[in-house]
Amino acid sequence: MATQKKRIRYSNADRSSAASVPPGRQPSEASEADGDFVDGAVLRITMKNFMTYNYIVVRPGPNLNMIIGANGTGKSSIVCAICLSLAGKTTVLGRDDKVGGYVKTGCDKGFVEIELFKRGGNVIINREIHVENNQSVWRLNGRTCNQKTVEEEVKALHIQVNNLCQFLPQEKVGQFAKMSKIELLEATERSVGSPEMFEYHCELKNSRSKDREMENVIKERTSYLEKTKQRYERHKLDENRYYEKQRHLNAIELIEKKTPWVVYETTRNELEGVKKERDKVKKQLIVLKQAHMPMLTKLQSIEEQLKPSDAQMKAKSAAIKEASSKCKQKQDQLDRMHKEIEDIKQEFKMKQTEEEDQRKRIGNIKLMTEDLKVVLAEVDNQPDVTPRISEVNAELRQIQMERGKVEKEKTDLRREKDNLSAELRMLEKKLTDMNNMMTMKEEKLRGRHRDTHVAVQWLRQNRHLFSGNVCEPLMLVVNMKDHRFAKYLENHISFNDLRAFVFQRKDDMDKFLLEVRDKMSLRINAIIAPAETWSRAPPSRHIESLRRFGFFTYLRETFDAPEEVMSYLCQQYKVHEIPIGNEQTEAMIATVIEEPYIKVLYTKDQRYAVKKSYYSNITSTKNTTVYPSKYLSIAVDTEQKRQLEQQLNVCHSRLRDIDERLNMMQKEATGLDRRDNELLSEKKNLLELKGKKRQLEQKISTKQDRLRQLEHSGIDLKKVESETKKKIIAVNSKKTAVVTALMEQIKMQAKLTIEKEYLALEMTGLLAAKTKLENVCREGANGLKGINQKCSQLEESTARLKIQCKEIMKRAKSICRMQPDEALPRNLHDAFSKLPDTLDELDAMLNEERSRAECFPGVSKKVVEECNKQEQEIKELEQELTEKNAALTAFRQKMSEAKENWLNPLKQLVEQINNKFSNFFHAMKCTGEVDLHCDNEEEYDKYGISILVKFHESSQLHELTQFHQSGGERSVATMLYLMALQELIRCPFRVVDEINQGMDSINERKVFDILVHTACKERTSQYFFITPKLLQNLNYVEEMTILCVNNGSHMVRSNEWDDSVFLQRCHQKKKVQA
Repeated sequence: MATQKKRIRYSNADRSSAASVPPGRQPSEASEADGDFVDGAVLRITMKNFMTYNYIVVRPGPNLNMIIGANGTGKSSIVCAICLSLAGKTTVLGRDDKVGGYVKTGCDKGFVEIELFKRGGNVIINREIHVENNQSVWRLNGRTCNQKTVEEEVKALHIQVNNLCQFLPQEKVGQFAKMSKIELLEATERSVGSPEMFEYHCELKNSRSKDREMENVIKERTSYLEKTKQRYERHKLDENRYYEKQRHLNAIELIEKKTPWVVYETTRNELEGVKKERDKVKKQLIVLKQAHMPMLTKLQSIEEQLKPSDAQMKAKSAAIKEASSKCKQKQDQLDRMHKEIEDIKQEFKMKQTEEEDQRKRIGNIKLMTEDLKVVLAEVDNQPDVTPRISEVNAELRQIQMERGKVEKEKTDLRREKDNLSAELRMLEKKLTDMNNMMTMKEEKLRGRHRDTHVAVQWLRQNRHLFSGNVCEPLMLVVNMKDHRFAKYLENHISFNDLRAFVFQRKDDMDKFLLEVRDKMSLRINAIIAPAETWSRAPPSRHIESLRRFGFFTYLRETFDAPEEVMSYLCQQYKVHEIPIGNEQTEAMIATVIEEPYIKVLYTKDQRYAVKKSYYSNITSTKNTTVYPSKYLSIAVDTEQKRQLEQQLNVCHSRLRDIDERLNMMQKEATGLDRRDNELLSEKKNLLELKGKKRQLEQKISTKQDRLRQLEHSGIDLKKVESETKKKIIAVNSKKTAVVTALMEQIKMQAKLTIEKEYLALEMTGLLAAKTKLENVCREGANGLKGINQKCSQLEESTARLKIQCKEIMKRAKSICRMQPDEALPRNLHDAFSKLPDTLDELDAMLNEERSRAECFPGVSKKVVEECNKQEQEIKELEQELTEKNAALTAFRQKMSEAKENWLNPLKQLVEQINNKFSNFFHAMKCTGEVDLHCDNEEEYDKYGISILVKFHESSQLHELTQFHQSGGERSVATMLYLMALQELIRCPFRVVDEINQGMDSINERKVFDILVHTACKERTSQYFFITPKLLQNLNYVEEMTILCVNNGSHMVRSNEWDDSVFLQRCHQKKKVQA
């Protein structure tokens, strides 16, 4: 693409032919020619590779600078250069959000430099912008610095590019009317107020918050002080009760100290009595021991005589026990023999019973055989059933074949039903997923714009009210074929249209708006589809011809939409003409934008808009970042959804047919099963009848074989009886020998028993004498033992009482806090003398004192500590409140002074603005007022400036808002307000970009006259007014500077421009025309 050549007509142009810009210039001294400039005014703007410019130098005048040029020539580029060179944010301009986006397309870096007037030495700010990392290199007066240093220098010159009252770019003109009263006041203060005014305002807002905090703290502390005093009074009563209780506790302590001493005296007296009794019992014990000795000697003699007799008795007892054991063994042998004889007899009886049972079985078998023969004779007389069995078998085979066919058909139907059920579940899942995606889209719509979501619900319930097609908002009905392309469509269509309803008929739209917007007060958008369809409009170029640039599709091909929606998007947004490219397109962008038929295009992450000037035919390009999709990334294919619903209905219909056929097959199978059961039952009966004869013959043969077997296996009872008698005789012979041995053992046992009895009689006499002596000794020993035990008890009591006395004395001294060898102090002795001397009296007195102490529950020493602590806290709180009240009074006095320093000048400033604003409106035969608005004088953060305007005689004054006035009226009011600020010189320059575009010719002419009159006064601030056109026959003055921006392929370079040659040619042309 050929290099674009531009030319600016200016009053003081830089005629330098340098092809490059130095990295930074040294500041120059202010000259006499700069005497009309105010500090901070713009002397020079230099741009290289910046937006539409290759290289240019602009030198504005000190008063009104009219920058005139057709759209796309580069007027706003000068505004952008001023903002960015003064460290302004890209958000102020409302264009590209990245600073690299302001570098000319195809260049790696760009350059802007601005020279500001300052008495004592101008300020030159240089900014070099790098595209790759969106970073900037700053230089201030030729020295490299950071952005913060530049911001501080700009602030010192009272330049505020982020203040709409000073710097109003083209994209921000509409936002001036959107400013709140508070924002307008702050912008005005910073723009034309004194340097201290805005600081005072901020200080008052902060001070008001601090004042409320201090007041709340004082209220809280006062309330806390009152509560503390109330608690102190309650605790004072508890303190008195504590001291009363303490007196009783001291008395209890004294009684508890004396009690051990009384117990000690009692125990000591008891110990002396026990000692005397112990000595008396010892004397009695000695006398009893002397009288008991002769009887013990005689008892020992008898015990010596009994020892041999006792050994003989044990020997006799052992011999008798052995004889008795042998007798028992012989008796056990006899018992076993008796049992053996009984077993032999029992075995013989069993043989008899078995022989009798066998005779009975033989009789029964003979009877059963005769009965079976009778039945066999009857069966032989019945006809043959074999032919009928064959017929039944043939019919059963036929039924089996038919049932097999039915079962096969049922299996096929069930398999088909299972397949259909699986397909049905799959279709239902897909449809549910699609419905869930539609629900997600509706939830996003409700979260972003609830009114539109409510209107959608109303439309679904009342769709029958409309005669034509009504499409829900675009973001619900547009379905992306690939979610990756959603970001392009969403960046291409405004959100207002994304949430708009599309109507086929205008009367339907009017009816819808009447119900939803007027009656339900919902904020919604609605649009009419084109009368002639655009949905199938072909693109001007086939996509194949663009593939060499990396384009692969048009925007229309990336989504589906209803006919009306697609037609509207093609007509309004030309989606059928918007190509989408890839990285190749991005790399070839310089070549792509030269194609004359491409107006808008998308690469992977960028949107490019190509504009061609109607005047110079020069192309300008604007690129913006494509942001990720928020609403359209959820894609639902409506055609696929419709097909799924159709397939779902077909599946349901086929399942119903299969269920009907299965029912018919089941009925047929049931009939076959019934007939099969009947034939099987008949066949069973026939087979039983046919096999009955054979069974009877087999049974008769079996019975006869059994009968012969029983007859040959008979028992010989006589032989068995003879053998039994022989066995009994043999056992009896053994029994005789055992009885003889038993009698001998019995005799031996009797002899030993007699000898033992004689020995027992002899021992009895000795034992009687021994028992008599033992009884006498036992009685003496019991008396001796009792006295001995009593003596031991007295000894133990003596020792125990000694120990008790020592322990009681130790405990008494411990309670009284005395040393072990210390005597009772005099003060305790005197105190003890006033108390009773008996334990009962002391216990009674102790219980009384404890009862009185218990009358004060919950009282502890903490009460006294808490009372003292609260008393000290009350003193501190009172001191603190005194100090805080004094601080609050001083703070409010300081606030009052700050308020006077801020509010009075502010009222004067607003009054001045109001006078000028009203005069300007009066000159236009309209009415306008500027008022300082506040509901409460103490709420400093609620102060604001209210602009009231009236453009027609029949109307009333209304506040300037973005809703009430038209676009032209808002532009007039904004312009006149800025003019009112112009004469209050506070900022060095103001910039207003294309604010006159919405005005009618009458208002534009009046505003222009006011602008010229105001901005061209002596010592006023510099003014930049940017416009693409002006009315004819306007009034101009010498103080104005007209900057004409032109471009075109035949324009000369700026360093080749010569004012004198141009003027000479103009004069010659006029002479020729004359």
